[in-house]
Amino acid sequence: MKARVHVTLKNGVLDPQGKAVHHALQGLGFAGVEDVRQGKFIELELDGTDVEKAHSDVTEMCEKLLANTVIENYEIDIIA
Repeated sequence: MKARVHVTLKNGVLDPQGKAVHHALQGLGFAGVEDVRQGKFIELELDGTDVEKAHSDVTEMCEKLLANTVIENYEIDIIA
């Protein structure tokens, strides 16, 4: 089974990479983009078939390593 984790900065946290991408898009003529927030996408290949255990394990991974929970949020999708 797979776990997909999306990590994004919390609202109010400055995102210099997002600002740089926004500026570059404007320079390329994409004037309709109002804001850009950049994050991380992590895909994990997991053993087993227990979706609840997988979600629990990945949550622990996020809390301990994959996300800085002081400034980042994360969302987990488990694909069985």
